Amino acid sequence: MNARVPTPELQTLELQLDGRTVQALPGQTLWEVAMREGVEIPHLCHKDGLRPVGNCRACVVEVEGERTLAASCCRAAAPGMKVNIDSPRAVKARAMVLELLVSDAGSTDEYTRESELTQWANALDVPRGRLPQRARSYAAPDLSHAAIAVNLDACIQCTRCLRACREEQGNDVIGLALRGAAERIVFDAGDPMGQSSCVACGECVQACPTGALMPARGAGLAEITKKVDSVCPYCGVGCQLTWNVGPDGQGGERIHTVTGRDGPANQGRLCVKGRYGFDYIHNPRRLTVPLVRRHGVPKSPADIEAVKSGAKPLSELFREASWDEALALAAGGFARIRDAAQPGFDSPLAGFGSAKGSNEEAYLFQKLVRQVFHSSHVDHCTRLCHASSVAALLEGIGSGAVSNPVADVAQAEVIFLIGANPTVNHPVAASFIKNAVDAGATLIIADPRRQQLTRRAKWHLQFRPDTDVALLNGLLHVIIAEGLVDEGFIAARVQGYEALKASVAEATPERMAEICGIPADTLREVARTFATARSAMILWGMGVSQHVYGTDNARGLIALSLITGQIGRPGTGLHPLRGQNNVQGASDAGLIPMMLPNYQRVSEAAVRAQFEALWHSDIDPRPGMTVVEIMHAAHEGHIRGLFVEGENPAMSDPDLNFARQALCELQHLVVQDIFATETALLADVILPASAQPEKWGTYTNTDRLIQVGRPAVAPPGQARQDLWVIEQLARRLGAGWNYWRDEDGDGQAAAEAPVARVYEEMRGVMAPLAGVPWTRLQREEAVVTPAPAEDAPGQAVVFIDGFPTADGRARLVPTQFRPGVERTDQEYPFVLTTGRVLEHWHTGAMTRHASMLDAITPQALVSLHPLDAASQGVSDGAMVRLQTHHGEVVARASISDQVQRGQLFIPFAFWEAAANALTGDALDAVAKIPGFKVTAARLQPA
Repeated sequence: MNARVPTPELQTLELQLDGRTVQALPGQTLWEVAMREGVEIPHLCHKDGLRPVGNCRACVVEVEGERTLAASCCRAAAPGMKVNIDSPRAVKARAMVLELLVSDAGSTDEYTRESELTQWANALDVPRGRLPQRARSYAAPDLSHAAIAVNLDACIQCTRCLRACREEQGNDVIGLALRGAAERIVFDAGDPMGQSSCVACGECVQACPTGALMPARGAGLAEITKKVDSVCPYCGVGCQLTWNVGPDGQGGERIHTVTGRDGPANQGRLCVKGRYGFDYIHNPRRLTVPLVRRHGVPKSPADIEAVKSGAKPLSELFREASWDEALALAAGGFARIRDAAQPGFDSPLAGFGSAKGSNEEAYLFQKLVRQVFHSSHVDHCTRLCHASSVAALLEGIGSGAVSNPVADVAQAEVIFLIGANPTVNHPVAASFIKNAVDAGATLIIADPRRQQLTRRAKWHLQFRPDTDVALLNGLLHVIIAEGLVDEGFIAARVQGYEALKASVAEATPERMAEICGIPADTLREVARTFATARSAMILWGMGVSQHVYGTDNARGLIALSLITGQIGRPGTGLHPLRGQNNVQGASDAGLIPMMLPNYQRVSEAAVRAQFEALWHSDIDPRPGMTVVEIMHAAHEGHIRGLFVEGENPAMSDPDLNFARQALCELQHLVVQDIFATETALLADVILPASAQPEKWGTYTNTDRLIQVGRPAVAPPGQARQDLWVIEQLARRLGAGWNYWRDEDGDGQAAAEAPVARVYEEMRGVMAPLAGVPWTRLQREEAVVTPAPAEDAPGQAVVFIDGFPTADGRARLVPTQFRPGVERTDQEYPFVLTTGRVLEHWHTGAMTRHASMLDAITPQALVSLHPLDAASQGVSDGAMVRLQTHHGEVVARASISDQVQRGQLFIPFAFWEAAANALTGDALDAVAKIPGFKVTAARLQPA
């Protein structure tokens, strides 16, 4: 329980509790006071984190001098109050309430092993059978939803689910309909849950005290033998959770359900992926034994669809091997290529690490490539998501991380959300935005597509795709022209203002309106609102970064924050929402071709010297190639060997047909993963790895919060820990690594010690982790970085007094609008945008193997505007052919007014309609990120 404890800094009041004098904080409820004093009071409608309503009356207590009993969950303590919790009158009333509820709901044990109603009834020795059972004609089970079962015969109308849905998650799906004996919980306008607007966050399930709302397929009745606290393996929000583990019926263990924990980033909340996307680890398609390509079987992109569709078995391409043979073949191939190369630093070897893996895996992987491969060609998926944001932030303010945590939106007067759809990509973060707006904050959205948050926004600037720079320059012009800048902040902490001022002098709202499509008066209103706010916070996503001018887009946002002084305080700042669970940590740990750990440039001699002394190896002084550049180098024969750990470039890379062919042309491709991904199908050796719930590790979320992941179950079959595999390859390539020792097991065991050894080495070269030893992480679960001292909290808000630049000042970089390389014309009249859907993540390697997620969203849908559908003769649900200059796919149409006329949207998680077969590989000149968000396309009925 999280009852607030009085502290010396706060003035307290005194009252009597069952004759004892106790203290309370102003506003603290009687229930909270009792809990703190170790006195449990029955309660059903009340739950920590939810607004108390006092409607079940199971927690009533007697207050001296008052005629009626008081609901302790919502009655505030007052000075001198005399409260009797265990008076005969209160005890009898509570028992009668529980008996009435039991007669109303019947036996809730048939739905859940953890019915709070049953537990309290048993604790109070409530009699059964004295009262008649209430008949409920409407309460037939509703099993229409793939993830949530509805059993309204167990419902006691406590409204916990309603408050969790509306007030916590802000989804507004659950309501309370009718009155009196007919009163009941409904979804939307009385729809079956599976046909409602429910987004399956499961907050209602976690809130329900009786089993009226339960995980589908009887999971609530599973035997739970252990609970393991860990962190979600999906997006960058970093939600803490608990894996509820029990027997799998076959002599092993499995995760049956997931519960949200009260972590700093989620406060107990989860989304559909965190709540119901866990069973991918138990999918029968998991890799459980090493595989090597059969002799004489060539690599072909055609094998991807053949194997994925079931037309060709995996065994036609690969045979099983022992770990010794597979590791020998994997290392031997790399050694031959490395040793045959000319002396010096022009390595033909490269590596793609993973933002889904831990910090320790990222650190050790980049060390393998740099120390053992003698290469700087190491990268990961940040190159495909926020590379331009990081480049602009490092250039402008000296740090590639966020300035303020997401939760700071609660202190923002204005929230500017651009190029992001957090209700889909970061749902828990979106819930905090909803809460802030409901509490009075002004929300401004800038995005070519409408979204669920649009209805809460004061403005949704639905600008023309690829005109971000024009929109931002128009806002900057207004702020400067109308004297709304923070002159004191600029003078003290910013350089380059005069150049920016000159650059946007001609970017009047009228001129920019012609380009971006937003009326000039609206641009003025938005600019004034942002600039004059007490506190304004900017959050953005890949709609900003995934452009050939993505760095310019981010530069504009940085300028908007700096010239108004909206940074360095709570409720202000710059926050690029990170897409994957550890993309921040992987970048911090050095999975970047031009940066060693902690963003130290590989080109700087003093930096290299530090790592060369630590690793006892020379380091290539030149920045390496990025993801897309490596693919081109593979096609040209310059890169001949590639190690891919937990990434899937055969789905995530742009111009996918070219990328897949480039992978086929490699002399040696080794893939370490948990499934036979599209990339793995083109490999020479496949090494079965461990999933996140099967290993120790640390993960850094979008808030710079480093958290601990713990193993809940063992990897299946012969699958091994990723760190063990990386070290085994390094040893076979001549490195004397000794992180994993004999006493730690054979690599299948989820050992903590080797992870801690890698972490401590990494911490020694990363200043933000100086105050976070492994022991502190184990004790505190989560520490925000930078944390320079062990005995002090980390810094949630940074840049308070200065910026981590040479002179402590931020730098403004002017931009000019330039049309992108992809232009619509008569032949290709549509603008195609790719992205995610709520239930699926990244390339679908995990979520497409999660049974409930794939059941909810089993196929790719192409969104198009109703008027465009009419002009193309396309009906909702019809199959359509989508073509670009780069490729084509066939998918099902979804008619939607969320997209503008002339715009199409397709998710990239579906191999059946691989979105990146349509995108080009033109790159941002600075960050080398592809322009996924704008591709010229045409559409016709298939």
